[in-house]
Amino acid sequence: MSDALWGGRFEASMDALVEKFNQSIDVDQTLFYEDIEGSIAHVTMLGDCNILSHDETKQIKEGLESLKLDHQNNALTFSSKYEDIHLNIEHLLTEKIGSVAGKLHTGRSRNDQVATDMHLYTVKKVKLMIEAITKLQNSIIHIAEDNIEVIIPGYTHLQRAQPILLSHHLMSYFWMLQRDKERLEESLSRINVSPLGSGALAGTTYPINQQQTAERLNFDHIYPNSIDAVSDRDYILETMNNINLIMMHLSRLSEEIIIWCSHEFNFITLSDAYSTGSSIMPQKKNPDMAELVRGKSGTVAGNYIGMLMTLKSLPLAYNKDLQEDKKSFFDSIETCLDSLTIYSGMIDTMQINKDTISKTLEQDFSNATELADYLVSFGIPFREAHAITGKLVAECIKENIYLKDVSLERYKAIHPEINDEIYIILAPKSAVERRTNYNGTSTQSVLAQIEQGKSKLN
Repeated sequence: MSDALWGGRFEASMDALVEKFNQSIDVDQTLFYEDIEGSIAHVTMLGDCNILSHDETKQIKEGLESLKLDHQNNALTFSSKYEDIHLNIEHLLTEKIGSVAGKLHTGRSRNDQVATDMHLYTVKKVKLMIEAITKLQNSIIHIAEDNIEVIIPGYTHLQRAQPILLSHHLMSYFWMLQRDKERLEESLSRINVSPLGSGALAGTTYPINQQQTAERLNFDHIYPNSIDAVSDRDYILETMNNINLIMMHLSRLSEEIIIWCSHEFNFITLSDAYSTGSSIMPQKKNPDMAELVRGKSGTVAGNYIGMLMTLKSLPLAYNKDLQEDKKSFFDSIETCLDSLTIYSGMIDTMQINKDTISKTLEQDFSNATELADYLVSFGIPFREAHAITGKLVAECIKENIYLKDVSLERYKAIHPEINDEIYIILAPKSAVERRTNYNGTSTQSVLAQIEQGKSKLN
């Protein structure tokens, strides 16, 4: 007979390679505390429902609490012989309190047990991600406020477009992260659901109280259908997709950080604490953390697709394929949490090179739209003003000058009423401050936006 905890029906032991292939303890030991928490709730309910005696309940609870303390003291050793965290805990509990430990599994299957663990784990990690996003949003708010006067070239197609406030640019990431956070918050209603008591798929004949275990574990409600309860992994896919969006936003920011700290741009300087050097080129200071976040966004996207493919053709209810739901999920969550934490520190400590940015704005045509709009004020149709400005820009490029260098006489040849005001209009500061619409780039609008952001955080 097999010596596995489920081995009563088996006459021979498992092949060594099969045993290795079948085990998941190297991954799912991450769920140790959730498994203990779920087991304490379950056995407490069994005692209250008189399914177990008071003494049996007390022994099992004390044994579980003792295992928790052993784990905190690094005094537990898990074995692949017992496959997963659930059977390892049951084996360790049996060693500690004897055969009464076998009664812990009354009215419960590993199917609803692991589902309960995963729900508890996901709720905890989603809340940590929400906290990490909030911290990064605070970092963005602070740097936006501290540098409210800094104007940078805005880009479309990676070509100079129009002058904007650096704060306006940074705050766009605040709002991306706000949507990320709201998606996570809203998803909790679908994650914080109790599958405990669903058994393998059909429920149980024992007179259990599922409402009690749900309340003890702080679940909002119970799955209405026991089959759905043990086979549902939608909440994992949803969380992984939300992580994909977070990492995609961080990857976009990473790309800009990498460009901005290049020698050609030199808009920012990253702290040494968030940079690395070269083993051969002494002068190098590399934005490796931004590059790693950009790279890891691809890894978590791959994790999501892998999970989707694992689930796409599974019949109901539980299948061993679902053992594969953990490794990539745990990796995506920890990658996201680490990336958010690193970005908070990197944003907090980065230096804005204001002089370099200011000089850059003197050598482009990002004020061309200002000239076109100015010509419209003299009654020239915008399309005609656009064409006149475009032609003048082309001439300036040939002459190696900029719009601010064009003489007043040349401007008057375009329209006789143009005066010295044109040079004020063409200044980057004017281009920014004239855009006072609700979500525009003027200082007034961006400060209002920052206050709106603060209200979201509060």
